[in-house]
Amino acid sequence: MSCRRQTSSPLTHQLFLSLVLLACLCGSGCRATAPPAKYCRLNRSDKYGVAYTITVDNSGHGPAANFTTVQRAIDSVPVGNSQWVRIQISPGKFTEKVVIGENKPCIFLHGAGRASTSIEWDDHEDKPTSPIFAAFADDIVAKGITFKNKYNIGPGDLVWKRATAARIGGDRSAFFECGFVGLQDTFLDDDGRHLFSNCYIEGAMDFIYGAGKSIYKECEISLNIGKYEPGLAGSITAQKKELPGEESGFVFDGCEFSGTGKAILGRAWGAYSTVVVYNSSIGDIIVPQGWDAWGYVGHEANLTYVEANNRGKGANTSKRVPWMKRLNPAQLRSYVDISFIDRDGWLRNLPRISS
Repeated sequence: MSCRRQTSSPLTHQLFLSLVLLACLCGSGCRATAPPAKYCRLNRSDKYGVAYTITVDNSGHGPAANFTTVQRAIDSVPVGNSQWVRIQISPGKFTEKVVIGENKPCIFLHGAGRASTSIEWDDHEDKPTSPIFAAFADDIVAKGITFKNKYNIGPGDLVWKRATAARIGGDRSAFFECGFVGLQDTFLDDDGRHLFSNCYIEGAMDFIYGAGKSIYKECEISLNIGKYEPGLAGSITAQKKELPGEESGFVFDGCEFSGTGKAILGRAWGAYSTVVVYNSSIGDIIVPQGWDAWGYVGHEANLTYVEANNRGKGANTSKRVPWMKRLNPAQLRSYVDISFIDRDGWLRNLPRISS
């Protein structure tokens, strides 16, 4: 179960990343205000904007590295760190679980590409401790890494259990060209504002879930339930906005929904669950009703499930649930504009990920 290959050239994709960051700057009127001082300090003289780089290599064949595990590299970052630190991770499979505690912000994990650098383990059930990768600190950036939970992936009897590959619980976090691979509850977008750009997310049941406030920009969303239990319909999202004023919701902009089997686009894990699918390609994997109120039957008016400007065999909304929202252009723009996650300009303060 490997990530699908990238089809764009390095030059084309570097241009795309630059355009994403430019959009982040200009999506709200190109405000000139600088990010607050509490954000991580950028080193203007370094090509990545970082204070220093730590190297990780577990192969034993590459140049001398500072560490052989990702976790030890993270542990070496000072508590309360306030300037960007880059952890350069070599190609290879890192068989370990990795945690970034809430007292270790300003870390940039830089892999060699999601087809080359992976962090993998096999764990399940317990939400606080079972994710293969967990980031609780604010200001975390990753590029070019696959996070994979191997539980239930492979031969043997299928047992449905939560088996999370990654949990992101800090604010102001961004992931570029990363992969998240699992089966049930693959990716916990737990809390905070996040950007996921050109990422690959694979799973079967509720495989993008949580209460984060996030934009998924040009990501590949891959359903795999048809490989394991073809007769069962899966669910792509389980969004957990619980109160009307809560800063929470998932926006999929320019994504590709594909894979094997059938699924709904989402079901309500919270009373005000919010998911917007916009300008995306939706393959023939979505069941006609599209959405499920789950435990909130009778309160569907509080749910915000939106599909707009999509294409593909699965994008026909004529048989969707009658309570799916139809937004006017201004309402839709309030979700798909980058200001949905970046009113204060934190995206301008990221390391230079395209260097």
